Amino acid sequence: MNSRERLNTNVFDSLLSRRIGKILMICSNYDAFIMEEDGQIETQVYREYTELSLTKPPAFVWSNSSSQAREILEGEDGIDMIICMFNETDDGIFPLASELKAAGNTIPFVLLMHYSKEIRRRVTERWDGSGVDFVFSWHGSAELILAIIKLFEDRMNAEHDMLDCGVQGILLVEDSIRYYSTYLPELYRLVLTQSNEFLKETLSEVQQKNCKRSRPKILLATCYEEALETYRKYRRNLLGIITDAGMVLRRGDNPDTEKLNAGIDLVRAVRERDPLMPVLIQSSQADMADVAKELGVGFLRKYSRTLFIQLGSFIREEFGFGDLVFRDIDGSEYCRASSLAELESIIDGIPDRVLVSSTSKNMFSKWFYARGLFGLASVLKDSHHDSPAESKAFIISQIRSYHKAANRGIIARFSSENYRGHITFARLGTGSLGGKARGIAFLNKLIDKYALADRYEGMSVSVPRSIVISDGYFDSFIVENGLQYVIDSELSDDEVLSEFVASRLPEPLVEQLRAYLKTVTRPLAVRSSSKLEDSNYQPFAGVYSTYMIPFTENRDQMLRMLDNAIKSVYASVYYNGSRSYIQGTGNLQSEEKMAVVVQDVCGSVHGGLFYPMMSGVARSMNFYPIGSEKASDGIVNAVFGLGRAVVEGEHSLRFSPRFPKKILQLSQPDMALRDGQTMMYAMDIRPSAFKISRNEVVNLAHIPVSEALKDFGYPQMVFSTFDRSDGRIVPGTSIEGPRVVTFDALLKYGKYPLAKALREIMDICCDELSCQVEMEFAADMADDGERLLLRLLQVRPINRHSAETDVHLEDVVKGLKRVLVHSERALGAGHIRDMRHIVLVSPELFDSMHTEETAAELSRINAVMREKGEAYLLIGPGRWGSADRNLGIPVAWSDISEAKMIVEFSMEGFRVEPSQGTHFFQNITSLGVGYLNVDLYEKDGGIDFGAISAMPCSYKGKYARVYETPAYLVAFIDRDSNRSVVGV
Repeated sequence: MNSRERLNTNVFDSLLSRRIGKILMICSNYDAFIMEEDGQIETQVYREYTELSLTKPPAFVWSNSSSQAREILEGEDGIDMIICMFNETDDGIFPLASELKAAGNTIPFVLLMHYSKEIRRRVTERWDGSGVDFVFSWHGSAELILAIIKLFEDRMNAEHDMLDCGVQGILLVEDSIRYYSTYLPELYRLVLTQSNEFLKETLSEVQQKNCKRSRPKILLATCYEEALETYRKYRRNLLGIITDAGMVLRRGDNPDTEKLNAGIDLVRAVRERDPLMPVLIQSSQADMADVAKELGVGFLRKYSRTLFIQLGSFIREEFGFGDLVFRDIDGSEYCRASSLAELESIIDGIPDRVLVSSTSKNMFSKWFYARGLFGLASVLKDSHHDSPAESKAFIISQIRSYHKAANRGIIARFSSENYRGHITFARLGTGSLGGKARGIAFLNKLIDKYALADRYEGMSVSVPRSIVISDGYFDSFIVENGLQYVIDSELSDDEVLSEFVASRLPEPLVEQLRAYLKTVTRPLAVRSSSKLEDSNYQPFAGVYSTYMIPFTENRDQMLRMLDNAIKSVYASVYYNGSRSYIQGTGNLQSEEKMAVVVQDVCGSVHGGLFYPMMSGVARSMNFYPIGSEKASDGIVNAVFGLGRAVVEGEHSLRFSPRFPKKILQLSQPDMALRDGQTMMYAMDIRPSAFKISRNEVVNLAHIPVSEALKDFGYPQMVFSTFDRSDGRIVPGTSIEGPRVVTFDALLKYGKYPLAKALREIMDICCDELSCQVEMEFAADMADDGERLLLRLLQVRPINRHSAETDVHLEDVVKGLKRVLVHSERALGAGHIRDMRHIVLVSPELFDSMHTEETAAELSRINAVMREKGEAYLLIGPGRWGSADRNLGIPVAWSDISEAKMIVEFSMEGFRVEPSQGTHFFQNITSLGVGYLNVDLYEKDGGIDFGAISAMPCSYKGKYARVYETPAYLVAFIDRDSNRSVVGV
């Protein structure tokens, strides 16, 4: 649906913009007591306004006489309505009303009277009632006061809300004070009751508010001329008309001049222009039933004991309030739908004759209008099709388009009864969504706000279908299973996992998960979303666990896997590495709570494995710009298969989203072959592959790219081939030769505007978050093989700590006795302080065959530093934090958490691209840790190993040394030039 076809939130916010703010009540103390205490009128009005999310419900100012009311009016501003209870002993009521009108005061003046022909006669004979706008018959029920307020607010807002925004209305034509005083509270009760039924189809609090605000308005006309004028003005927005058979022709006419068939004249005028407009005639004249039948409209006898039951039935049936009933040609009921979901499920099976019979009455558009689904209603009302089959297909497509549009940008309340597969993002339980889920929900909101879903030709942009288990369930899980002791225990990671997996999830959560799995058709990713995760300055990226579970038709089996995955994510909060990170960031373990995101995995099945065509990490700031690149151009690291290869620091394709055709990595064949992606991650779709383990990649296959190529359905989109005959790389796989992951079809030839989309979405995120961002994404071909599906998996802020703008690198160098490290490619800003130690893995000690042992040794050194509260400079070869031991030392962040500055160096025989785009790297940049890259092979920067090794050595390990510096190290990074120096 486009913006013309649906109301956005801003339009809903404009509904009911004119409201009654202050009401002057003139009545005896007794009547005031009845309305305040027995009727609780102020409480009812307040409740009504708060349910509509309207601020400032009407305030009541009470007066017990017309003279006191006059004083209030003279001394108090802002009175919007006067409601006066008739008191025969108060002679000043009618003169007050007339004086206000004579002075040009437009405040509605409403008179309440106990119904009595004798009282009416005496009032008419004794007083001039021209200053009174409406007279109502008082039955002692405060619901009438509420109806009066609603009636006048509907009148005030009708022109804007109905004509400009599409809100519907019901026209009540009745000149009898007694009857319209009785009808109005009942009509409003029916409207509000039905609106509450519609709420069951809404997904979020915002949609509930919008549904309530868009309820049909009730317009009251008390004479023929007023009724005809109101009909002509609002006829395109009327659900139906309820009219008396007889009425006066003009407002103010003597009731004795009533024309007994004026209502019939009105119906004929309506039928002439709108033969399908639902009309209900109500009359005390029994013979009017035959006239109504002749006109093809409904009829009610005013004196019927079941008047309101019949009225409610007619409104539900004809005004679209109740179920959507499909009737055969003979009028018998064939089937019915009570919700959009039911309609979508049954419409394809409805016989053509029934569909033709039903649609000829505009029943679809009427039903949608009554529910405030104005876009759907107007499209269906204006649509014409040559065959019932076309009509069915069109209705189904419009409902699905509506669901798709309505789900963008909202956090739905999960309901086991109403949850459907079209709901994009839903919350289970109470409490926080956690940082990661907030980021996903925000992306979902931005897709709607900026109309990104179908902005790019041939592409669809969305977040994966997600549910979030709020952290309230985490608290319940801990308490119900008595796991509080784990928080302060010294259990091993395996012991913690065992305790958690042996425990039970809260039963309400299990039932909700069971309902959710009925809608699942794809593998699922079960991801952490802790309270502290993905927040600015402390991202916690990659600290907690993520599991993937395969899809299986056996939902009980899938529930067991999902149950275990959720408990395993919960357990990761208390792993030793997580505890160290929490402590290192200055947080308290007791503060951390875990929500869990469950998402569809983006991808397709290829040869028994499940993976997307592309996954990657996009950063709005390129910390290592090359050649003509600028830091502000951003950078993307993309891989074939699951994105774990990127976040683990393995070989990936690095490109600027602003210059996707200029990729240095592909500029020379030998460089492309050497640095291109050779390994990939994919998910094993066999349920037996998923096992309980601290190793979250337990069911992921880590295989050569060449192995997956034989089963992949779109090789031309991903691969190029090295042509040995002329020594160049050519797009596609049509010739024999080594395959190279280039994504040329997407990046070089622009088959789909992927790079443009990533660039623009990152720009939007930067503006909305007011900082630089990192975004995870995946892309795959749609089932039709035509459209590219871009799934935005996560967005998080990245922080560049403020630079010391009055300090220059050259001045820092001049103050040093000796430079130990200098780099031309550094990340960070300003001085890095408080380092009295250097932890060094030197070229002589480094052994690429024993990187895991090196990581373990560094972890032990870090634990000692943490215990002493001391920081250090860390220097080592290759990519820090890489899961591929052939690229660097595979430390986790908790293994080096006390390092204030980290240096990675390349040397002959061991050269890798700078670390960028990994979870490890994200934590470093957000925590303000200095990060330096030195290429000893290319002489790009330098390290004085001799000067460092000459310092006192406090620890000599097999793979690492710890050196004591004579004073605190001087370490400075120039943010503008990305140059850095460390010295003494």
